[in-house]
Amino acid sequence: MTKQELASRIAKRLGIEATAVKSILDEAADQIIKAMMQGENYYQRGFGTFAVITRKAKTGRNITKGTSVHIPEHRCPKFKPCKDFKDAVK
Repeated sequence: MTKQELASRIAKRLGIEATAVKSILDEAADQIIKAMMQGENYYQRGFGTFAVITRKAKTGRNITKGTSVHIPEHRCPKFKPCKDFKDAVK
């Protein structure tokens, strides 16, 4: 499902315009990203958690050149679905 399809489904169900729903979805995503850029996690009950995790520095391999490459410590986003979400998908 794409964002446009999601917006259309929500708009049809709530009886509002799809463009308004799309704007709300865009703003929600922007706010979640901004919060995560500041190191905050986002929790939505019944759906899951968007968390910022820190990966330790490590040594990787460049297989084309056969050399070692240093990968510095960095933060990255992670999504963990809630139990009900997992059970529904099973």
